[in-house]
Amino acid sequence: MPTSRRRFMKGAAAMTALGYAMLREDAIERVRAAVADAGDTPPDALAGNEDFWVVIQQAYDVDRSFINLNNGGVAPSPRMVMDAMHRHDKFTNHLPPRHLWEVLDPQVETVRSGLARVFGCDAEEIAVTRNASEALETCLLGIDLKAGDEILTTSHDYPRMINTLKQREKREGIVLKTFSIPTPPKDMAEITKLYEQNITPRTKIILVCHIINITGQILAVKDIVRLGRERGIEVIVDGAHSFGHFPFKHTDLDCDYFGTSLHKWLSAPIGTGFLYVRKSKIADLWPLMAAPPETRENIRKFEEIGTHPTAPRLAIAEALTFYEGIGAERKAARLRYLRDRWAKRLMGQKGVRLYTSLDPKQSCAIGTVGIEGIKAGDLSKFMFEKKKILTTPIVHEHIDGLRVTPNTYTTLGEVDTFCDAMETIVAKGLPT
Repeated sequence: MPTSRRRFMKGAAAMTALGYAMLREDAIERVRAAVADAGDTPPDALAGNEDFWVVIQQAYDVDRSFINLNNGGVAPSPRMVMDAMHRHDKFTNHLPPRHLWEVLDPQVETVRSGLARVFGCDAEEIAVTRNASEALETCLLGIDLKAGDEILTTSHDYPRMINTLKQREKREGIVLKTFSIPTPPKDMAEITKLYEQNITPRTKIILVCHIINITGQILAVKDIVRLGRERGIEVIVDGAHSFGHFPFKHTDLDCDYFGTSLHKWLSAPIGTGFLYVRKSKIADLWPLMAAPPETRENIRKFEEIGTHPTAPRLAIAEALTFYEGIGAERKAARLRYLRDRWAKRLMGQKGVRLYTSLDPKQSCAIGTVGIEGIKAGDLSKFMFEKKKILTTPIVHEHIDGLRVTPNTYTTLGEVDTFCDAMETIVAKGLPT
């Protein structure tokens, strides 16, 4: 163990509960100091520097009696984000009619601008939503179609989106067309080719995941957008797991529609997301709830959902500050480092199946792994009940395994504990 690391751990062990609270309260200052100390260290070199990442870990107030490897569902927020949300919520409660609608609601414009800056678009193309589902359903339900028109996506898409399209299929007579993709594929081009092969003259919408939730496979979105645009097909991008996960800008996608959650990889409060719609597309896209006619060309028409809390939306600003403080490239490198730590240790062992490519262009934090002869549900149950490790069982087509999603607050010890448990099961099976 390096001397600096030894000194830090010795000091940390002696800290009181008050000391830990202080460490968390000035988290962003400590993050900035750690980044300054890192200097020009390349992200891949910094990914395994525990002196740096322990600062990030201490910025979160999480229950370490459990090991949370399901950050792909919903992730905890840093303490500074939670403090901001509680502060806004308390202020709202002092005088709700004025403080909510007249004081706090207008401040959402700052959040809109911040999201647009990070995504790389005009602020007038960003609507703040409650989650990716709300953003994506706005698009999937808001584009006019007629009976017989096809919507194309993969069978690996998120079930809520599939169910949304099945409802539209039943109600309006549109056709949902899905196809399977390999796990893992040879490369991203293999999946793009499958999209191209499944397009028909009736295809009017393509729904494409930026990163697939069940395997962590990243898709070549820009190429698929180009396929659609050349044929007059609208392409909707499901970015539920991509924003705040690995670095990209809108120009890397060139899409007209993009929806994402912010309570996953950005670690914003639960119930936050955003919808991007290219300016030229806003007027003809119907909102989920009716908006005033004069807002037809205004991105804010997609925020007409009735009374809703503003506190989580405003706290997105702190989540963005924390994210940018770490740096997108550094975060992605750390997430891949944690994923590779368990995946490379387990892959190649007898009976272990890895459903995720470890090519850094094709994946990041998300990885799915199974053990031959053991059902994912049984494995997940054992991990939680006996080892206090939270994972996500994935049973889908030819996939039967655990989705493992660490985050920047995850320690090496927690990853190694998961590996130890998996290796024991590989060697001895599940206890009866």
